[in-house]
Amino acid sequence: MREGQLGDIQWQYLFNIKLAIESFPYVLQGIGYTMLLSFVSMALGLVLGFFLALARTSKFRLLRWFSRIYISFMRGVPILVILFLLYYGFPIIGIEFTAVTAAIIGFTLNSAAFMAEICRSSISSVGKGQWEAAASLGFSYWQTMRRIILPQAIRIAIAPLFNVFLDLIKGTSLAAMITVPEMFQKAKIVGGREFDYMTMYILVALIYWALCTLISFIQDYMEKRYEMDI
Repeated sequence: MREGQLGDIQWQYLFNIKLAIESFPYVLQGIGYTMLLSFVSMALGLVLGFFLALARTSKFRLLRWFSRIYISFMRGVPILVILFLLYYGFPIIGIEFTAVTAAIIGFTLNSAAFMAEICRSSISSVGKGQWEAAASLGFSYWQTMRRIILPQAIRIAIAPLFNVFLDLIKGTSLAAMITVPEMFQKAKIVGGREFDYMTMYILVALIYWALCTLISFIQDYMEKRYEMDI
């Protein structure tokens, strides 16, 4: 029975090579938005995440609790819900964002929570003796952080931070749900026009795979570079 069912599948409709080749340039037009959302959100999220990590270990209880609650909320709420709140929900209270702005804000706020924990654990992994040695030399907190702690913490944080970046690249496909014309949105348009979503979904999956593979090579290079410098 299973063989019969497999025999009934129209494999020629699984992937239309001609349509994929013809549509590739159009789908690739959305890569600019994909990379814009990924890089800007990663940069802003890293800055916000770093300060959240400092707040997470602060001696001030209010800062610690704010950081804990923020990280817990952002890690526990789907990014799609956050995007919908920003783009469709906020106009109800008179705050409107363009689709791209809403996407950048959403991805930044969400990724910052994950990067905050990466930064916190990476900084904490540097031995306390480093802090004590810096204090004995008369270094201030920020001098110690910049000259001694961060260079060591960065080496530890490279791999997990690149994992967040890869998740961001793939996650930008959700921006199509709020009309950002990135690659997945382009693929959906062609799929609807040609009545062949399967081909377009496979095509965009291959593009994302290639893009993430390239980023993985950069990650490997960065890890080896820092290993040589240490």
